Amino acid sequence: MDTLEPGPYVHFKGGRYDLVGEARHSETEERLAVYRSADGSLWVRPLEMFLGEAIVDGVAVPRFARL
Repeated sequence: MDTLEPGPYVHFKGGRYDLVGEARHSETEERLAVYRSADGSLWVRPLEMFLGEAIVDGVAVPRFARL
């Protein structure tokens, strides 16, 4: 999947986030995921990383999973 669906997501470590949408880096045009934590803080992460996987106990799991 290389597109984002706004809404609630859970991080593989258990945190819940609301995906606001996608943005572009002003210099590189890199695609970024924009998301909000439970305390209201806004965060950005490269889209490739947001949609990527993390290794947990030797098993690949989604870094963020749509709820």
